[in-house]
Amino acid sequence: MILAVYSLVQLDKMDVKGLFYSIINAVGAVFILISLTVTFNMASFVIECAWLVISLFGIFQALKRTRSNG
Repeated sequence: MILAVYSLVQLDKMDVKGLFYSIINAVGAVFILISLTVTFNMASFVIECAWLVISLFGIFQALKRTRSNG
């Protein structure tokens, strides 16, 4: 999922400041965090937690932009 979004960004098919981009990144991070319940890895856990927090911040920023433009 994250790889597909990254590909779309590189092909100029997706706006990195858009809401969808941050939502997909957050969902991808959650899926990876869930997978870590089977085989835990501290380094991956820390990275995915950071990825999720940054994605949530991106969602907040995108919603704020939408509300100020709308």
